Amino acid sequence: MEERLRSAKPGQPAQKTVKSRLLVFGVVAFAVVLAGWLIYAFSEPLSVTLYPVDLRVYLDGGLIVRHSSPPYQASLQYPLYDWPKNNEALKFTYTPFAALFFAVVSVIPWSILPRVVQVANLVFLFAAAWFTMDLLGYKSRQARLGGALLGAAAGLLIEPVFRTMYLGQINLLLMALILWDLNQPDSRRWKGLATGIAAGIKIIPGIFILYLLLTKRYRAGVMEIIGFVATIGLGFVLLPGDSKDFWLKGLFFQDGRTGFTGWGGNQSLRGLITRLMGSIDAATGTWVLAVVLATVIGLACAVLLDRAGHTLLAILMTALVGLLDSPISWDHHWVWVVPGMMAAGHYAARAWQAGRRRAALGCGGVGVALLLIFAPWPGSLWSLPSTGPGNFVDGLIWAGPNTAVTKYVKFGDQPWFKEYHWAGLQNLSGNAYILAGLAMFVLLTVVALRTRAGARVAGPAASAVPGTPATPDASAAASV
Repeated sequence: MEERLRSAKPGQPAQKTVKSRLLVFGVVAFAVVLAGWLIYAFSEPLSVTLYPVDLRVYLDGGLIVRHSSPPYQASLQYPLYDWPKNNEALKFTYTPFAALFFAVVSVIPWSILPRVVQVANLVFLFAAAWFTMDLLGYKSRQARLGGALLGAAAGLLIEPVFRTMYLGQINLLLMALILWDLNQPDSRRWKGLATGIAAGIKIIPGIFILYLLLTKRYRAGVMEIIGFVATIGLGFVLLPGDSKDFWLKGLFFQDGRTGFTGWGGNQSLRGLITRLMGSIDAATGTWVLAVVLATVIGLACAVLLDRAGHTLLAILMTALVGLLDSPISWDHHWVWVVPGMMAAGHYAARAWQAGRRRAALGCGGVGVALLLIFAPWPGSLWSLPSTGPGNFVDGLIWAGPNTAVTKYVKFGDQPWFKEYHWAGLQNLSGNAYILAGLAMFVLLTVVALRTRAGARVAGPAASAVPGTPATPDASAAASV
């Protein structure tokens, strides 16, 4: 007993208190938010809380692959992308490998599948928050559990997560998979493979190939390439006709198949520029230039952040580049706000412990701003029709008028579309996610430049605030 007392570090009692409090706060916050979410989910009409139209597309893709109870015309040669012929219905727009992946999911009866996916999404949300805590440098399981529960609670309070649950999307699965994979030690032989598989389902995670190669994780970068190419190869083996349509006939590049790129739900650079310029064609040249600038600047800053030891910030910057560059970044794709809020909270806590009150308030303010901007506000605030008192799936971006996507399918791009005539606050609210993303892009760029000017740090939690030298208090807190 005396030896253990003598060997104990001076800061251990305080660290134990911090870990205990973090766990208590996490458990209470998650329990309260989850209870509120469950009450809302089961008290409101089902049409308000669960509309799994995207999950239905996934299921149909899986059924087509399995040729089980097919909802398509058997006479079609390559039904995956030819079906449905009715232009009013949503089409399958994902890779052939994604259809193979969804074939596994399609064995679950539709009567329970939406609820199963909702529960799975809760698990994926917590998993993503857990891996985020690890990437931030937390070694104690107690601290990681408390922080992950806090992060998951915050995640349940943002519209992208709500919309993912509402539509039966898989964004949380892909984010958790990428965070787990990139959290592996660089010595791990298969690091990068899972991210390559994620890119095989939705192409945008392929941006992490550049991140891994530029940060000199060559083996991981090659593994991601191998994983991505393997998904393409498997698609050609099992679905040769559909794979030819998708990869060799350019279906993967036809963003119009997924809907109107100027629609308010598209929170990407292409969506923003299209709405501002009043036409898809007029916006194309400017969008290409914006993509090149965002990619070059963003990945260069990701490299600087990674070299400074801020691995999570580097990953977030890379994910942000993907969201900005993608022709289509629907509102539910912005689930990456969850680790973003957690990072802001982490650096705020470290700055406070280091006595840097102003920096702590700044980091905390970033986290609160993200929560407020991406919150699922009641649509009744801006007179959206609601079947109940809540309808909390409506974020700020839905405050302005939007054109029905079916009109784009029927008439093509037209100058009278509502998004082209937004004015004043409608432009701010309607582009809230992409504008917040651009603000975070600028902020991370400034942080990256500061880290280049400062001393190199030893790990992601070694300094109170990114770009500032390590302090004894902050370094000690990193062991939590």
